Amino acid sequence: MVLVSEAYTTIPTTFSTVLQEQVYQVLQELEMDFQRVETEEVITMEDCQQINERLEMDMVKTLFLCNRQKTNFYLFITCGDKPFKSKEFSQALEIARVSFASAEQMDLMLGTKIGAATIFSALLNEAEKVQLVLDKEVCEQEYYGCSDGTTTGYLKLKTADVLQKFLPYVKRQPKIIDV
Repeated sequence: MVLVSEAYTTIPTTFSTVLQEQVYQVLQELEMDFQRVETEEVITMEDCQQINERLEMDMVKTLFLCNRQKTNFYLFITCGDKPFKSKEFSQALEIARVSFASAEQMDLMLGTKIGAATIFSALLNEAEKVQLVLDKEVCEQEYYGCSDGTTTGYLKLKTADVLQKFLPYVKRQPKIIDV
């Protein structure tokens, strides 16, 4: 069982990473309402269950993928309880099969470690080469639950705000697929 703090609507008093600090600056700048919790380190979707209960929503599953040559990268955001099927993902994008990118590539391109992949990595210049891919089902949810760029901070946002405020702010147009 993972310890989860009460829900806060204010930014943290200290930040663990540059990305985490940028996330909260942008949330304030875009006037995006949020709730957040602080936790022990969370890595798996199973660990997120207590976060889901505290924030009364479901966390998304954010996967960092690449092709065999490690020249094309994808940040795939899907429902937390949905199994990932590489074949279906690749067919939907009409690309060759993909696999998980390495922890080193995740740190370099997304500014996160395993368990902290987040759409907010789009704030980083290094993430410009990463194609954002959203599961259509995620786009249809009222709330969007994700990491704040750490494995100890998690957010509840309105999905509409992520799609209509954040993505235009970072000038990114995700590919939306139905898998």
